[in-house]
Amino acid sequence: MFDELKHDRRQFVATTAMTIAAAHLGLIGSAKAEVGTATPGRLPPIRPGTNTSFGLLKQIDAGPLNVGYAEAGPAGGRPVILLHGWPYDIYSFADVTPSLAASGYRVIVPYLRGYGPTRFLSKDTFRNGQPAALARDVTDLMNALQIPNATLAGFDWGARTADIVAALWPERCKALVSVSGYLIGSQEAGRMPLPPKAELEWWYQYYFATERGRAGYDKYRHDFAKLIWQLASPKWGFDDATFDRSAASFNNPDHVSIVIHNYRWRLGLAEGEPKYDDLEKRLAEGPVITVPTITMEGDANGAPHPDPSSYAKKFSGKYSHRLVTGGIGHNLPQEAPQAFVQAIVDVDGY
Repeated sequence: MFDELKHDRRQFVATTAMTIAAAHLGLIGSAKAEVGTATPGRLPPIRPGTNTSFGLLKQIDAGPLNVGYAEAGPAGGRPVILLHGWPYDIYSFADVTPSLAASGYRVIVPYLRGYGPTRFLSKDTFRNGQPAALARDVTDLMNALQIPNATLAGFDWGARTADIVAALWPERCKALVSVSGYLIGSQEAGRMPLPPKAELEWWYQYYFATERGRAGYDKYRHDFAKLIWQLASPKWGFDDATFDRSAASFNNPDHVSIVIHNYRWRLGLAEGEPKYDDLEKRLAEGPVITVPTITMEGDANGAPHPDPSSYAKKFSGKYSHRLVTGGIGHNLPQEAPQAFVQAIVDVDGY
């Protein structure tokens, strides 16, 4: 989950832990960008926690997966795809979705591979958690739904996935909202050691690197995920019902395999699939994202995260960054749905 922040370790140039986190992402230099504090804007007010159900979910075959997803809004509306991270699920967008639908958007909220009702079509398919595979899942889903391009918005794994789609296939991404900015990395970057304080932030990836860690996550995944939620969003007073709605998606039979492979791949401890090699080579170069983009950060994000100035130059199209205040942590869409929806509406108009 804080996962997204550790990827591009190769450009470690900072002297503080926050800038060290930026190095994890392969972020470069400093750049000027339009930076501001998010305000409620012109949308109807959203009270976080109002919505607790998506209603009937849909399923569709897309690439190697049968994807479970929620859909809302008019079929002819401008498409928005919302992407969750680890250890979260589509309920991070429970309040975001109806607001966007009411604004006329066609909203698609898929469960990632290894979550909820999403399943592999073949028992023989490699349970691959590498970033390029997750990004290809998005374009496969868009093809299955006959969506030529869409606004992509996400956080954590979802933000990284959206970043990758925008970088590799800009024709499929009309605009981008990415919590914590530019999260594209590589195995090479993941092999670079960081100072002890920075390494401490990634304790769980080293745990997952061991068979003890795999067994522990399998056995205690509910408690493990709740701990991550608490660390990542220290000022978010979520209740058990809110957590349990998302935790149910971790019972997917492939969940542990996907999570463990994702983190081991990042450290170079597990191989990916050769069919993604060319894509990973392109990503390792830190490609610039050209589509209109808004990046966001909560003022109480307990996960390590980079300073926005360290990644601003990675966005060459119209771009702005927004700081969301009020004790907002890592799960920004669920904690601050108003600000997240406003960013999507605004970037759609860029």
